[in-house]
Amino acid sequence: MGESRGQRADPAAGPSDSAAPRTRLTPSFEQFVVSRSSSLWRSAWLLTGDAHKAEDLLQTALLKAWRRWDKIARDGAVDGYVRRCLVTTYTDWWRRAWTGELPSDVLPERAATADADLVELRQDVLAALATLTRGQRAVVVLRYFDDLTEVQTADALGVSVGTVKSQTARALNSLRSSPLLMPSDEETP
Repeated sequence: MGESRGQRADPAAGPSDSAAPRTRLTPSFEQFVVSRSSSLWRSAWLLTGDAHKAEDLLQTALLKAWRRWDKIARDGAVDGYVRRCLVTTYTDWWRRAWTGELPSDVLPERAATADADLVELRQDVLAALATLTRGQRAVVVLRYFDDLTEVQTADALGVSVGTVKSQTARALNSLRSSPLLMPSDEETP
């Protein structure tokens, strides 16, 4: 009763609130999306092999993160949570019955461009990644395209470090022997 409005302490600014410093360091959801969406989209694209599916996958993962943002931001595990959402959502989609369309005719040849070799290499890498199991593909994307450590990859996938190592070894062996990534006879001297 003796306190006036000007003397009342702000409960969010008090020194006893241990969450206040952490919330200042953790970005808002909007800041996170702006700063990380291109990297996360690239991961989604590498997982799905399709730009439109990658956008859908990223939006789904971000929606899941947005719903739990307060908790994951408080825990400080934002990036790992979203990456895990990407991988688990991709796995769930992969398990569903497929109802897509298949082209019935051969597509016409594309006009030659200066970047045709680069485009062809990208298509070959995507096709080679598509031959891997979903676990191997997820490990390769997280380890080599997202540059995560073995421990970070294991955390993102919810598996042991040993599983990451074995999946990586199998995936690299498969990619090394893939005819899609073998140099053509024209390129060898």
